[in-house]
Amino acid sequence: MSIAALAPPLTPFSEIPHSLKENGFAVVDAAGVSRIAQVSVLDLQDLRGCWDDMPRDPYLKDGGRYRFRRHASYEAQEGKLMMVPHRAHWQSVEYNALHGGIERWFEPINTALAGNTAWQSLLLGVASLLSGLKPVRTWFIEAHQFRIDTTDGIGRPTPEGAHRDGVDFVAVFLVDRHSIKGGETRIFEAGGSSGLRFTLTQPWSLLLMNDERMIHESTPIQPIGKHGYRDTLVLTFRSNGFQDSPKHSQ
Repeated sequence: MSIAALAPPLTPFSEIPHSLKENGFAVVDAAGVSRIAQVSVLDLQDLRGCWDDMPRDPYLKDGGRYRFRRHASYEAQEGKLMMVPHRAHWQSVEYNALHGGIERWFEPINTALAGNTAWQSLLLGVASLLSGLKPVRTWFIEAHQFRIDTTDGIGRPTPEGAHRDGVDFVAVFLVDRHSIKGGETRIFEAGGSSGLRFTLTQPWSLLLMNDERMIHESTPIQPIGKHGYRDTLVLTFRSNGFQDSPKHSQ
């Protein structure tokens, strides 16, 4: 397998749809994300405080204490965003061999974030962009806030390893990096042998992927000094309903 070591291969804003269609991914800087969301970069940066009060992830099977997390689900239709009643996050073992097959009930995002207009515009902006590639009636969106820290000396952003998420598209935003090394992003062609590796460092830069075509992972982080952390936002977009446990009652 050939892996080219690259700095973030930024995609010009006008070429984002073409890159997603032809390459299966696009890497967007904060200015481009601002244009997608139709809000200022400062408005996006104001959201960063909502990553400071997250509960620890109770489902890590490796016994780690390094992941904090909140979760919310939305439907986006005809330019309108609706938060649905809080629900479990579920993946099949096909897509998550480590944590798949169980309903994981993470704490919901806080009300300050849910009611923030920049937050809502960000979700709708990405949904609108993706609708230009795949016209659908409704996007079923899951939003995951993550903080990976170095409490135990190392933090693992993707303990399940390289994976797909079982959705149509995945958007991974770097929200903040503080006193760490590592956290390299790696993406691979699901049906090929080539890949890229790079490190997102700019707050609110974005990796946007076609999940059917790309496999992704992030390498562990280590502290520079006593303590560090890496904050991200992951949005998944699915066109045929949320992923639910087979035991889920409609």
